[in-house]
Amino acid sequence: MSESPSLHSFEDFIAQLCAVARATQHRRLLWLSGSATWCHRLAETATADVLPEDQLWVSNLAMNRGQRQIKNSECRQVLGSECSMAVYDAHAGLDADALGAVSGVVKSGGLLLLLTPPLTHWPTTPDPESHRLMTSIDNSRFITRLITRLQQAQGLYIVKEGGELPSVEVVRPLPAEGFIDPPCRTIDQQLAVAAIIKTARGHRKRPTVLLSDRGRGKSAALGIAAAQLLREGMCRITVTAPRLDATAALFEQAARLLPDAQLSRGQLNYGGATLTFIAPDELLQTHPTTDLLLIDEAAAIPTPMLNALVQHYNRIVFATTVHGYEGSGRGFLLRFSETLHRTMPGGQQLRLEQPIRWAIDDPVEAAIFDALLLNATIASDAQLASLIAEQCVVETIDRDQLMHDEAILSQLFGLLVLAHYRTRPNDLRQLLDSPGLTVYVIRHGELIVGTALVADEGGLDAALSQAIYEGSRRLHGHLLPQSLAAHVGLPDAATLSYRRIMRIAIHPQRQRCGFGSALISKIVADAHHHGLDAIGASFGITPELLHFWQRLAFTPIRIGLQREQSSGSHSLLVVRPLSVAGEQLHQQAHERFHLRLPSLLAEPLSDLDATLAVALMQRHEPSPPLQLSTDDWRDLHTFAHANLGLETVIVPLWQLTRHHLIAAKLPLEYQPLLVKKMLQKNSWAELCRDTGYTGKNEALKALRQVVGQLIDLYQK
Repeated sequence: MSESPSLHSFEDFIAQLCAVARATQHRRLLWLSGSATWCHRLAETATADVLPEDQLWVSNLAMNRGQRQIKNSECRQVLGSECSMAVYDAHAGLDADALGAVSGVVKSGGLLLLLTPPLTHWPTTPDPESHRLMTSIDNSRFITRLITRLQQAQGLYIVKEGGELPSVEVVRPLPAEGFIDPPCRTIDQQLAVAAIIKTARGHRKRPTVLLSDRGRGKSAALGIAAAQLLREGMCRITVTAPRLDATAALFEQAARLLPDAQLSRGQLNYGGATLTFIAPDELLQTHPTTDLLLIDEAAAIPTPMLNALVQHYNRIVFATTVHGYEGSGRGFLLRFSETLHRTMPGGQQLRLEQPIRWAIDDPVEAAIFDALLLNATIASDAQLASLIAEQCVVETIDRDQLMHDEAILSQLFGLLVLAHYRTRPNDLRQLLDSPGLTVYVIRHGELIVGTALVADEGGLDAALSQAIYEGSRRLHGHLLPQSLAAHVGLPDAATLSYRRIMRIAIHPQRQRCGFGSALISKIVADAHHHGLDAIGASFGITPELLHFWQRLAFTPIRIGLQREQSSGSHSLLVVRPLSVAGEQLHQQAHERFHLRLPSLLAEPLSDLDATLAVALMQRHEPSPPLQLSTDDWRDLHTFAHANLGLETVIVPLWQLTRHHLIAAKLPLEYQPLLVKKMLQKNSWAELCRDTGYTGKNEALKALRQVVGQLIDLYQK
């Protein structure tokens, strides 16, 4: 490495760079581009004078040199922590999520070091992290774009192996900030704490929603407010979040302000008062009494869970990161704000803008946001307000062109962020690099109204398909054919060819206006043109989504037996056949689904929403005849109009319920009662909790009335 004439050594260069960062109260990004050995040696020099506990190395390579080191997969653990220097080693594989997460760990005046192969070779260098994409990439579009965007960033210094050291900018020190009353560090944080306390002490059903980018003290504000409320006599404060680790800053802040409190993992005791973490699913199962519920990283908690919490608790504070790795705050607002406003119309929303860990306009934050598209922006509502689907074109986008078109890429990725839980930087890499992926858009000129990501699957040989069916083989990807073989039980399913719609997103302004249908219709037509056997999709089931796919001739063939962590819903697999072989497979899968569903509702799906259960059971083809004996009808009549016990008619009533739900002859208001009691085998207590009956006697009376109406319907 040759030295710049104005600097005598790399050590002097680092010292000047740190001085600039401290003077501006910003961070600086230092990019070391060269061989792994050279990069590691310079990074060790840069961090030599930094205490081990004040630096962080992220690498999948074991270095064993005494530094605090974590792997890419462990970076979520450091969210909320701080250090003066962080080193991200891309020689061991680039994980975009990990790079974004570690960039937020470096505090004001610190350095983020990025170690990469030489810039000219990096896109074609084998990357161990590309296993996420099912296969290695010869030339990464994602990394090519990353290089381009970072090279245009402010506050970035590139040092290349064999090149000269760059000169360090001359800056003026930042003026001292105005005084803020402790423990808050910004006016935004003060306002947030005041809003939380108002929610706790003021009128019921007046929630507070806190939004911020990372580093704005959102979680600390929750901890400050919790400590003040406990000190003032509040007895029980409950905290929930996607993970206990996500609440570490909250508990640490509360403990710092309450030195006499006893802090353990997920629990703070202050006299007789408590601040307690309870996971969202446990909270919904146990419904503990609390004076205030704090929900941190709310965007990463499925909307159905948030809706249920709103129904049960009267004093709630929601806090979420707008650009982050715990879900998208922007998508959270779209998905949840309507429900929140309807249920608790008197709430308020605050956004914390002023950073705490660094000064405003930090160049590292701006560079990472741009490089990882955390600032993706969709078309405005006004631009699309009068647009109709017939004015748009549906087409595929060449990804070689997409990586160079920032305006289109930003709109496209922004739609995915809004539409789906936990869209992260690694999803951007998949969008640009994943083999076998086709990107569809529905657009009007330069305005992207919707997008869909489509993958080709299947076409495996018979022996491999049989092994998948038997459970001895599993492949990365190929979700649709593997599910048909292994879960539906069709040994030859994976030999057929499929197209799977992985994601679909329509601009919020134009949803329910035919744009999604137009997009899907084009995808189906192209799949049919290419001779594929079937097309399908998998999604977290809701009544609206089920209706959307059924309206487009996709039918359910499998439902997940456990709720997905990402959506809080059961996943549903739907298929539309395109060939003769696809039609035969579809008929088999569809028939098996309907034969199994009633039995599944009794155990693994006993918590499935009754309305969804009814919608899944209904069939368009004629239902088989109901076969009940004369004695069965007599017993049912006696149950309905006298006091014959339910256990006496349990079998014929199960048959009658199943037949009725397939034919959908009874009014909707009676269907939840039948589904929950007869198919899902809910206890009387569970039934009353979910349907609003005051007790067993009232529910049993209603069940007798329903059976009487069914008898009248079937014996006309």
